[in-house]
Amino acid sequence: MSPLVLAAIVIAGAMLVLWMLSLALEDSSIVDIFWGPGFVLVAWVVALQAGWSERGALATGLVTVWGLRLAVHLAVRNIGKGEDPRYQAMRRARGPAWWWKSLFIVFAFQGVLIWVVSLPLQQAILRGGPLGILDALATAVFVAGLYFETVGDWQLVRFKAQPANRGRVMDQGLWRYTRHPNYFGDFLVWWGLYGLALAAGAWWTVVGPLVMSFLLMRVSGVTLLEQGMKSRPGYEDYVRRTGTFFPRPPR
Repeated sequence: MSPLVLAAIVIAGAMLVLWMLSLALEDSSIVDIFWGPGFVLVAWVVALQAGWSERGALATGLVTVWGLRLAVHLAVRNIGKGEDPRYQAMRRARGPAWWWKSLFIVFAFQGVLIWVVSLPLQQAILRGGPLGILDALATAVFVAGLYFETVGDWQLVRFKAQPANRGRVMDQGLWRYTRHPNYFGDFLVWWGLYGLALAAGAWWTVVGPLVMSFLLMRVSGVTLLEQGMKSRPGYEDYVRRTGTFFPRPPR
């Protein structure tokens, strides 16, 4: 069986199990915690099929660190807090039919996204090969992205933990230079992984980071989050002096 087909089947099975768990918990937002581990699962399924190579080991190791870090962060943030308001809104809009519609709207859709976005990862592992200069540059981009994502999340958690900051706009640390350092970090992570695929000759997998960039900047990332932030005191000033997505010195 083709490793790409096997990865699709494994992700579909995992999403089906996760959907059934969401019905028992009445919480569709558990899918968010699986987002990172979903890519880790794809990487290891393909790696076990492809065998060992320097580039494959590097790609698998990088995405494993990224995916498990993200899963722990989201689990600590979300578990015990109930269903995310975004999913509550979708549940209300679909009414009693949500239990089966969520399988397609949430779980199947995210499963397809994981498979498409992971194409560079899959090809870097499958094609393998020794490492070169492009791999080093790609790894540097990935590490920079992991830094922005990890530190940005950590700074925001610390900021929210202070009662005095309730209702205030986070404009410290990396958040002085971009309003979304964690999303910018994720952007770099996927372009870094594409660099590994490009080094392996799989230039066509650019569809993966392009889809991810579109989601981060236009759909579920920046656009969706900022819709709920506009009413906060001081947010308009923060918007005027801070970069939207790409970091820059504050005005």
